Amino acid sequence: MNKKEVAHIRKQFKLDHDLLKVFDILNVYIMKESSEIYHYECQPFALVDREKQELYMGNFKKLLTGELGQKLFEVKFQEDAEEPTRVLLHQGLVTGHTEDWQNLMLVLVEKMLADTKYERDTVVTFVRGEYFRPTRERNDEAEQNERDEMFAHPFILCSVNSTEQQKKTLLFDYVEREFKYNVIVDPIIKLSAPEQGFFYPSVTDNASDVNRVLYCSGKANEPNHHFIDQVLNAEKTVTAQEERVIFEEIVKEVAGDQLDAATLAHVYEGIHQVIETNQEEEPPKLDYRDVERLLTASGVDDLTTEKVERAFQTVVDDKNYELKASSVIPKFTSKSIKIDTKVATITVSPQDLKYVKQVDYHGKRCILIEVDEDAVIEGFTLATETL
Repeated sequence: MNKKEVAHIRKQFKLDHDLLKVFDILNVYIMKESSEIYHYECQPFALVDREKQELYMGNFKKLLTGELGQKLFEVKFQEDAEEPTRVLLHQGLVTGHTEDWQNLMLVLVEKMLADTKYERDTVVTFVRGEYFRPTRERNDEAEQNERDEMFAHPFILCSVNSTEQQKKTLLFDYVEREFKYNVIVDPIIKLSAPEQGFFYPSVTDNASDVNRVLYCSGKANEPNHHFIDQVLNAEKTVTAQEERVIFEEIVKEVAGDQLDAATLAHVYEGIHQVIETNQEEEPPKLDYRDVERLLTASGVDDLTTEKVERAFQTVVDDKNYELKASSVIPKFTSKSIKIDTKVATITVSPQDLKYVKQVDYHGKRCILIEVDEDAVIEGFTLATETL
């Protein structure tokens, strides 16, 4: 599943969208004290008040927002799981009876409660529906009727949201002309901040993939591994943050932990080119051969295929492991690389790293940054000194 496919699904989640139909919604309320189902209700989504529909749609869109590998993780179902969730979800996907779908989702909630204690009252929301996708990319100059040729993709979406108690307030009663203490015991369901959830089935090459599910985490780089393993019965996932550390350790194994900024810049530029040339395909990955090629092209000496292969085996215990290219470098747009020193933290974009050097000046290590204009600090232009 790539970011384009995720974006296509996410943008359908708004009211009255002609490419999305939501059939039913099931809400399950879980009490924190007992970790058991306190109440549930299922109804056609069309019968839900429009104001509530808007809140739900905003929650679903929020759940599907984020970067792949950071908040969104496409995971493959385990092959040998007992009572696999894959079967529950597939049965729920194909059944034409709302009551059957509801009962299957309640079984899934029981799996969530099996050995988990929730710190707050929690609401688990399921919806089932279908979204539509053109059978081919639409040409802006094509006639409107080309859009009529569509594929329908049935789906199940789950969102897990915690609750919070409303704050105690003091209010003024205009009629009685007195100040009153306002106590509201009903909890607020935090639909604006889903904690986790999933979208099933995943998508591969614009087609539904029932062997995979898109897990959604509420916080970047903090997937709930217990939920993925025990509830979804899916394989372990690795975050972008973890993959970046793996890449750093592999490079240190083969090239040492001291590299000049120009070499690092060339490495990042090479990976960036790999990403740019593969935007329309599956997220590009780097194996030990790709890493060897990138490091060699960046000027790292004494490299061999065997050396890089051993580094993969040492760091991840799998010489055939593949790193997601997008995970191992900061983006070339909004994010920057940090240069940490005792005096200050300097941030530069990856493509400007080649202008940074660490130099020895009168026996002291200094950071040298090449600039093509005067540096300004708090409105004052720095004087230029000759070393």
